[in-house]
Amino acid sequence: MLTVLVDYESGNLHSAEKAFQRMAAEVGGGEILVSARAEDVARADRIVLPGDGAFPACRDALAAVPGMIEALEDVVIDRARPFLGICVGMQLLASRGLEYRAVPGLGWIGGTVERIAPADPKLKVPHMGWNDLVVDRAHPVLDGLETGDHAYFVHSYQFHVTDPAHLLAHVDYGGPVTAIVGRDNILGTQFHPEKSQAAGLRLIANFLRWDP
Repeated sequence: MLTVLVDYESGNLHSAEKAFQRMAAEVGGGEILVSARAEDVARADRIVLPGDGAFPACRDALAAVPGMIEALEDVVIDRARPFLGICVGMQLLASRGLEYRAVPGLGWIGGTVERIAPADPKLKVPHMGWNDLVVDRAHPVLDGLETGDHAYFVHSYQFHVTDPAHLLAHVDYGGPVTAIVGRDNILGTQFHPEKSQAAGLRLIANFLRWDP
């Protein structure tokens, strides 16, 4: 089994690669490959799309990799292979993002990425650091994770899903902030599982064993 972490020069993949390799070794999850080649994505059994930075820059960088979006569409949408988006990689699942300007997303999960607006003016944006998950819906990749588990966030924008059924977990930061979205074979986390200690490693292990 091959899991490909997509490298499109939109984030440091070192910690994610190490976390996925560690959990793959523990659960028999097969090979972990970091690649910027659409050909590798096309042959993958699982796809991970990380992302750090601004939505427009990440969207442009992904589109700049020859054949990458087409390969992702084929593997994830047409062949229904398990997919995990992380941070901006999760936000790119949306219909559009509104960071700096309106930019179309991949449109795999309906919704809009908008700036976080805490009700408490004392809360700073970006939302940075540890926060407690609130699990809204059961999901195989969330097996063993519970409300109150800690996850590590660094972001200024959040994903507002169109269909509430696609919201799997949130956190409280002066109001609800989306933490996990998902439908069918597609999952996304706003937090960084590779930096979220026990809860994050559990999620990674579950993803490597997930058979949607």
